[in-house]
Amino acid sequence: MYRTPCSCFALLSLLHLVGCTAQEPAPPEPLKSPDEVISGTADLEIGTVELPTALSPLNDSIRLKDSHTELGVDFTFENGSDDRALMVQSTGGGGGWIDFDRDAWPDLFFLQGGNPTSSPPHSTGDRLFKNVHGSRYLDISVAALPADQGFGQGMAAGDFDDDGFDDIYITNVSADVLLQNCGDGTFADVTNQVNPANRRWGASAAWFDLDRDGDLDLFVCNYCKYDVFNPVVCRKSDGAPGICHPEALDSDYSECFENLGDGQFISAAKKWGLADKTGKALGVVAADFNEDDIPDLFVANDTMANFLYLGNASGGFSEQAVEQGCAYNSLGQYQANMGVACNDYDGNGFLDLYITTFTHDSNTLFANLGPTGFRDVTRREGLHAPTIETLGFGTVMTDLDGNGSMDLFITNGHIDDWRYKNELWKMPPEMFTYEHGSWRKLSAETAGSFLKEEHLGRAVSMADCDHDGDTDLLVVHQNEPAALLINESTMGHWLRIECVGRTSNRRAIGAKVTVRQGDHKWTQQLMGGTSYLTTHEPVLFFGLGASDEPCDVTVRWPNSSVLGISKSVPVNQYIQIIEPTAGVQRTLSVSSQTSF
Repeated sequence: MYRTPCSCFALLSLLHLVGCTAQEPAPPEPLKSPDEVISGTADLEIGTVELPTALSPLNDSIRLKDSHTELGVDFTFENGSDDRALMVQSTGGGGGWIDFDRDAWPDLFFLQGGNPTSSPPHSTGDRLFKNVHGSRYLDISVAALPADQGFGQGMAAGDFDDDGFDDIYITNVSADVLLQNCGDGTFADVTNQVNPANRRWGASAAWFDLDRDGDLDLFVCNYCKYDVFNPVVCRKSDGAPGICHPEALDSDYSECFENLGDGQFISAAKKWGLADKTGKALGVVAADFNEDDIPDLFVANDTMANFLYLGNASGGFSEQAVEQGCAYNSLGQYQANMGVACNDYDGNGFLDLYITTFTHDSNTLFANLGPTGFRDVTRREGLHAPTIETLGFGTVMTDLDGNGSMDLFITNGHIDDWRYKNELWKMPPEMFTYEHGSWRKLSAETAGSFLKEEHLGRAVSMADCDHDGDTDLLVVHQNEPAALLINESTMGHWLRIECVGRTSNRRAIGAKVTVRQGDHKWTQQLMGGTSYLTTHEPVLFFGLGASDEPCDVTVRWPNSSVLGISKSVPVNQYIQIIEPTAGVQRTLSVSSQTSF
């Protein structure tokens, strides 16, 4: 695969800073070179590890602790809030996970905001924190990152040049940026050379293989048409400037960049049928929603109907949100949608959607019924009343305690200080757990004191940052330090599975994994996008509950009919699976495996 030349500066020497101590947990075996990830096809050989016996169900076992201070994650997104009440000051706060140095420990990348009308808008720039074996984080931004000139919104990590090192696409209020990972600990701005030139107000973005040619393409949500130097002026009821309602602004076209495989991108939204209408896009999921093995796109729009672009077998996409039942809520109303979580919470094999919305309206859960499309089940399953008074942004759906069923985490916060209307400005986050066909809200008393802290929450993303097998959360706030929520839950048994593509894209976005244990079956996909302005660690987590019986694991790769199957896989393992190059492979191949 063609690699664009990096104009990189000197490699930062970290050896004297990151030495292991005897107390630090051992990491998974890192991949030493870009080629090692596709070497060999050894049979799957996984050891076992003892964990505390799980209960089934695990009642009130979820507990999260904010540990950003003790771990050295010192970052605050500055939104530039001032008397002008510029609308762009309300939306940003992106950040997420990227293992930039391939040492198997997920690192942290943050976008900075600042003053949107200054050049540069901030003095600190975007930040990169190296994860030192889960024990602490080191800010290596000065040595690793080029100068940042943008008012940041969100980020999407993906390996566009297929060299094994994840690159970063940054959405800004005006000109977005593509940072290429040079593979030596540094990044270079290659936007002008590679040409993903989005100069609109970018929000969330998603890497995925839209044309199924084996490399990653890019979809970028564009929000509204807005000029920070000549802004639309909106006012509160007392005459003071206020953040504009989105309906005061014109909608805009989102963008799609097709990867040509030679180090260049072309604008391809019109070519692929993704520019037939304008929207006010904030959240996006790239996944296969109808199980036809063709990638689709769901776009969450603010104060407009959502978009669902279903991939066509002949090429291109068709927008079918109305026909499929996810354009509006069950009352036939469009909503002010922001972030979106996606997973198969009801176990029917189809991906469901949970979308965050504005105050005085509830977040919406769309159950995917397969051939008959989506259905709004928010009220039926107990999720309507709890979110009426909150304004949600980032959200994730995953199994936080390994009991075999899904949980929801939502970060909340208003876009403006409307306390004069008796509305909360800063808001506590919310968590729900799925049990017996409905969702139950968790309390701070059982799940951790962070649930009663009030913030202006924006991005939420997932990773196992300390290598203990469970999923930890990053939460980015505006004008307050980002939180690193370490998962201290009482865990059931589990599997963590990473897929590495060879014929498919290296990150294996689009891969589908099914885990079977006795009569139970769980299916997940590695998706592009999700949540809000962020990127997750590209690993799938399967909670298995109390049973420690071995599992059968099946992988369907995104660009072929090749099916990998392995029988009797021991639980409580991290598994890295390599895609075979041809034929049907009945035994999964891995380049490394680790027991935590």
